[in-house]
Amino acid sequence: MSRIQATFERLQAGGRKALIPYVTAGDPYADVTVELMLAMARAGADIIELGVPFSDPMADGPVIQRASERALAKGISLRQVLGMVRDFRAQDADTPVVLMGYANPVERFGAQAFVTEARAAGVDGVLVVDYPPEESDAFAGMLKANGLDPIFLLAPTSTDERVQRIGELASGYVYYVSLKGVTGAGHLDTSAVADAMPRLRAHVKIPLGVGFGIRDGKTAAAVARVSDAVVIGSALVQLIEAQTRDNVANQAAAFIREIRQALDS
Repeated sequence: MSRIQATFERLQAGGRKALIPYVTAGDPYADVTVELMLAMARAGADIIELGVPFSDPMADGPVIQRASERALAKGISLRQVLGMVRDFRAQDADTPVVLMGYANPVERFGAQAFVTEARAAGVDGVLVVDYPPEESDAFAGMLKANGLDPIFLLAPTSTDERVQRIGELASGYVYYVSLKGVTGAGHLDTSAVADAMPRLRAHVKIPLGVGFGIRDGKTAAAVARVSDAVVIGSALVQLIEAQTRDNVANQAAAFIREIRQALDS
C-alpha cells in the first residue's frame, strides 16, 4: 500500500479530510524547502505537493509563476528537487510527497531515469500537468511499476470520456480544478464544486481533492464537506514570498494550522 493510500485510509477512518499544501521547490529561498516541508507536516499537512520549477508554467497564475521564476533564478533543477525530497524523507518517513510540474523537465531528465530516481528519493506520486491521460498509458504504467501514484487533473470542462479515462489510469488521488482558469484566479463557487462531485465519483473511485481558489479556512472547510482533500497553493505561496528567510517556516506552519483547524472543526 502506498503512503498516499495509507494516509487517506487513516483519515477516512477518523472522519477527517486531507490537507494538501503546495509550494514550489527552492522558493522563496533555495535552502528553505526541506525546513518548510517539515514545518508544514508538523502543523497538519497530510500530503505535500512540491512544485518543480519550470519557465512556462501554463496552468499557473502570476503568484506561482513568480515562484518558479525565483527558483529558476537560483538554479533549482529537477535533480535538486529530488535531493530535497531525499533530505525531507531522511527526517520524515511518513508524509507523502507528490511532485507537480510539467513535461519538459521530465523529458530532459529522461522519463525512466526520473521515475527510478524519484522512487529512490522517496517520492510518492507524480502529477505532470501537460501529460494528457489519453497519451499517458506508458508513463502511468512506469510509475505504478515503481510504486508511485500517477495523479491527474480534472476540470469543470472535462468530458465524461476524460473523467472515465482518468478514473482508469490514476491512483492515489485525483486533483479536481475547481475553476476555469489558472491557479489563484477567480472566485470559488463551492456549490458548483458540490454539483460536480456526483459525475466525477461515478467514474473515479479513489479520493478526490479540490484545489484552485481556496484561500482561507472558510473556503477550505466548505470544499472539504464535499471532497476528500483540499489542495491549497497560491495563497500559501503568496504568504511565504513576503517572509524573511528565518520566518518562512513559522509563517507557513501557522497558516497550515489555521486551515487544519478549520477542516477539523
